[in-house]
Amino acid sequence: MDILSLVGFVLACVAIVGGNYLEGGHVSALMNAPAALIVFGGTIGAVLLQTPLPHFIRGLKLMSWVFFPPQIDLQNGINSVVGWSMIARKDGLLGLESVAESEPDPYAQKGLRLLVDGVEPEAIRSILEVDLYTQEDRDLQASKIYEAMGGYSPTVGIIGAVMGLIHVMGNLADPSQLGSGIAVAFVATIYGVAIANLFLLPVAGKIKSVVIRHTRYREMLLEGLLSIADGENPRSIEIKLQGFME
Repeated sequence: MDILSLVGFVLACVAIVGGNYLEGGHVSALMNAPAALIVFGGTIGAVLLQTPLPHFIRGLKLMSWVFFPPQIDLQNGINSVVGWSMIARKDGLLGLESVAESEPDPYAQKGLRLLVDGVEPEAIRSILEVDLYTQEDRDLQASKIYEAMGGYSPTVGIIGAVMGLIHVMGNLADPSQLGSGIAVAFVATIYGVAIANLFLLPVAGKIKSVVIRHTRYREMLLEGLLSIADGENPRSIEIKLQGFME
């Protein structure tokens, strides 16, 4: 689990609820079903309208990356590439056939199989770059649904506020109806702004950071596999790939 994400989320919630309490407010004052329906329903509806279904489903799946990001160990990947280069140097590229069969990473496995098949380095680059950039674009498009929701929710919150004020203005003659309308007006605004800035936009940023790190890992694998195909010295390969380390 990404402890930093959990701490950040909890701290944000505590700051809002705690600040409200210190000002003399009550948690119940922040609970308003009509405001929640307007903001959450309107925001999700707007995103569904603009987003292709595969991207939306992928975005929901990537939500888990915020708290449980995939483990990407660049140093371990470099060690693996150097190990493969030693096998290729000793037994030839065909010696990597058994390694390819046992490799759990589909991207690395595909590259190893291309090496074993004797594919030219430029063809290997072309094939693997298609996979790399296609996957990166797919994941970035999925993360953009949270950016979009973060952009829509404050505006939908304002719509909720205006609707609440309309309700207030229509019931000026009945003071008993004024409280609920004013509550919807202000709480809807809080919901829209808070969910955008304390959750949706940070989620989009965290997913993007994971995607960038994953892409860097694959770029490292690509350069390593091409170096093996060119017959470079394992030590030279290791020095080159260290440049991908943060």
